[in-house]
Amino acid sequence: MCGRYAASRRPEDLAGIFEVEQWEPEETLAPDYNVAPTKEVYAVLERPVKGADDKRPVRQLRTLKWGLVPSWSKTPEGAARMINARAETVHEKPSYRRAFAERRCLLPADGYFEWVTGAQERELEAEGRKKRPRKQPYFVTPADGSVMALAGLYEFWRDRTLPDDHPNAWWVTCSVITTEAETGPLGVAPAQGPGTLADIHPRMPLMLTPDRWDAWLDPSRTGGGELRDLLAPPPEGLMRAYPVATAVSNVRNNGPELVEEIAAPEEPTLF
Repeated sequence: MCGRYAASRRPEDLAGIFEVEQWEPEETLAPDYNVAPTKEVYAVLERPVKGADDKRPVRQLRTLKWGLVPSWSKTPEGAARMINARAETVHEKPSYRRAFAERRCLLPADGYFEWVTGAQERELEAEGRKKRPRKQPYFVTPADGSVMALAGLYEFWRDRTLPDDHPNAWWVTCSVITTEAETGPLGVAPAQGPGTLADIHPRMPLMLTPDRWDAWLDPSRTGGGELRDLLAPPPEGLMRAYPVATAVSNVRNNGPELVEEIAAPEEPTLF
């Protein structure tokens, strides 16, 4: 799954990386090293600019709220639960299928966090002797230091309790697509600990390599096998993973120290 990630790149840098044609300086977000559901995040998408005479799709950098609210939803209360969409079923699930066909985006990230339960902790949990096992967070990031482009969907939701001219009358929300975690060796593995992404968690966010960005963002592609082919996992061996301090487990903590590698897992019985 993807329940927390880091995003510290400046909008002007993202604009260059993703060949963005338009972004609004007033939508600039502060670097966030502990992005959690319901937060505002950057998204790269292509759609006509509202109010413009030119109706062609324009590549834009926008800020969206993480946690998708379907357009037909009566309330936004379920947004925090809809942060991930499974690649295997995204084309058919009522909450995601229209967005998959019409509203796809890229969510730039430095990498994502995942928590591993130690071997002895898992045994205690299975025996019912420990209800809340201690977990070690790992940071998963491209081994070459490049930006991680997460495949995402976005949706518009109208708050009918507000008048048309209210600034919060429309919500624009998003979800991260996930896929099965790769089982091949990591590009760079920690000195001790997991050797594959599957050792960390059975799911992972779907990272799209640059050769797929244009096709994924193209709104003229509206479904069928062509789109589903883009959901294939990236080549193995592109990622590295390393342990980080457990401070990231608290969403109130934020700062570059959260993505710094620690010498060894804080829980010594992990593997």
